[in-house]
Amino acid sequence: MAANVYASATVDDAPAGGTGQARVLGGSTIDCPDVATRLTAVPEQARPDVDKELAALDEQIARAYQRLGESAEAIRQDPGFADDEIVGPLGEERSAALGRIAAAIGKVGDRPADLDELAACAVRDSGNASARPPGGQEGGGQEGEQGQGGNGGQAGNGPVAADFADIESVQPDVVEPKATKGASRGTFTSRCGVNENGLFNSDNVIAAPGVGNGAHHFHDYIGNQATNAFSSDEDLANADTTCEDPGDRSSYYWPVLRLQNGTREQDADSPGGGIEGNAGEIVTPREVTLTFVGNPRGEVTAMPRLLRIITGDAKSFVNGPANANASWSCTGREDRQLKDKYPLCPQGSDVVRTFRFQSCWDGRNIDSANHRTHMAFADASGTCPSGFTPVPQLVQRIVYDVDAPSLEDGGRTTPLFAVDSFPEQLHKPVTDHGDFINVFDEDLMREMVDCINSGRTCGAGAGGGEEPGGEQPQDPTATPEAPDDGGNGDEGGNGDEGGNGDEGGNGDEGGNGDEGGNGDGQPGDGGDESGDGGQEPGNGGDESGDGGGQPGDGAQDPSEPPAGAPATQEPGDDGATPEGDERPEVYVSPSAKDAGAGGSDGGDAGTGDAGTGAGRQTPGVGTPTGGGDASAADATEPQAVTGGLAETGAQLWPAAAGAVLVVAGFVVLRRVRRT
Repeated sequence: MAANVYASATVDDAPAGGTGQARVLGGSTIDCPDVATRLTAVPEQARPDVDKELAALDEQIARAYQRLGESAEAIRQDPGFADDEIVGPLGEERSAALGRIAAAIGKVGDRPADLDELAACAVRDSGNASARPPGGQEGGGQEGEQGQGGNGGQAGNGPVAADFADIESVQPDVVEPKATKGASRGTFTSRCGVNENGLFNSDNVIAAPGVGNGAHHFHDYIGNQATNAFSSDEDLANADTTCEDPGDRSSYYWPVLRLQNGTREQDADSPGGGIEGNAGEIVTPREVTLTFVGNPRGEVTAMPRLLRIITGDAKSFVNGPANANASWSCTGREDRQLKDKYPLCPQGSDVVRTFRFQSCWDGRNIDSANHRTHMAFADASGTCPSGFTPVPQLVQRIVYDVDAPSLEDGGRTTPLFAVDSFPEQLHKPVTDHGDFINVFDEDLMREMVDCINSGRTCGAGAGGGEEPGGEQPQDPTATPEAPDDGGNGDEGGNGDEGGNGDEGGNGDEGGNGDEGGNGDGQPGDGGDESGDGGQEPGNGGDESGDGGGQPGDGAQDPSEPPAGAPATQEPGDDGATPEGDERPEVYVSPSAKDAGAGGSDGGDAGTGDAGTGAGRQTPGVGTPTGGGDASAADATEPQAVTGGLAETGAQLWPAAAGAVLVVAGFVVLRRVRRT
């Protein structure tokens, strides 16, 4: 008992994996108004200065959140400490930055009024401390058992058991709009791999150009290999690509998914990585499908070259769900979609995250001040807002071979998983987001548009494409004529996709007014489980999802903005780096680093062995496979097994009590024998 009391008082607050991220007292976070979404009109000449100040605001919040964690004892002694010493100074810093933003805009246009009203922030309850999993242990057993504060996770800022939900408890809710006679039903697939080379960075070239670590979390990159904070349009146009068709140099990126298993990745001590609460083993997707689909009400027009689109909101946990577009599901069950929970998939089923990007363009701009208002979602019927025209809709589907975590023991047996996030967003699933920069050759873009408008299936792995018109044959390479776009049978384009026939076109549109929309993606019809090599996910009829499925049917109108954006790094291309700026380091996960070009890649989005053949640790298992990296294995420690004094004491007193009972038993036995 004495040992246990001592251990509880002296518990080591260092996280598993040794990231050094401070724990946050009582499950709290920093809540500040999002300035970027309010700036809908910024003159072109002022944008560089404004972008840098917006990045500075994010940095200020990240530092304040870190200090909140480091000040636990001071806050216990003085409840007013957080307001006086953390939130107050943060507000002053923000006020100064907002003044600089107003001045930069005022030099070339009308100075915005009332920006200073956005300076004030607050410390608020994250809800994690009171969240209890089915087993009754607070926060999935992580906080109480690992000394990880109220927000759980390997780095002390999430996830917790309450962030997960059993996919079987979700009712099928996917509905697609009816396609009209003139609908553009075709699909075009681009196959660009799964980032088996391990290309990551924490930049944000769309939202924070010219600012290293502008995203404050790491992204996977496929396609364009020169994407980083300092990439110019020329850099992007001349870059190498991982796409099978060299005419697609587009940049596709999204926050990495990590297992909370104690692994120290190469970014464990880096900004955007472990220093900012993004810790654990980075999981390589099993497959990634990039499918461009049409509009259920008419033809689409070409995307302008270098068009930027961000879908979802990286800050939606604090901002609210208006711009959220997260969509989580499981293979074989993609008629059920989750917005604000990670899915618990049954054995044999993989985790799927899907993004249906905005597909209505304002006809003039390739970007906007808040990176949102130049694009919009179609309404429930597929109609674009006034002044907007339909363009091909990118449906991005990412599949992970990760096991359902063991919530009853806080991920000790099977680790929790979560996407990277801004530190104060606590890895909430609703913060998921995707980014796209169109760098298609103009000829290939015209080919895409013609394919979609003529009702054919084209692109990587699609053969010669179907002839337009007439009833389509029911075989693995044909596009069903059913009006519900998004739902055809098997996985698009990847002949050796690893199987999940029911994966086609899931996409969920995140967008009715709450939680990013409970409308959701279209499941594949479940027909073909072999991954045919031709079929696109989504039959091309739907560009918007319908009342429940379109991210935009109430979530975001043309004046509402999206969030989060990112970038990649190009190791040596000095032409992209402005003078005086230092190019960000290229990060490779420990297992991917030694794997080289292992696996079956070559642009193949899902041969089924991408997670192992490349020498990465098998997702969900945490043991090296293939030509795995021994150093990664050596550094891997189960998240909950840290051997701290609290745990030692907790295990010591039952043993001591047992010993006392044994001695007492012998004494009683001797007395009985004497009598």
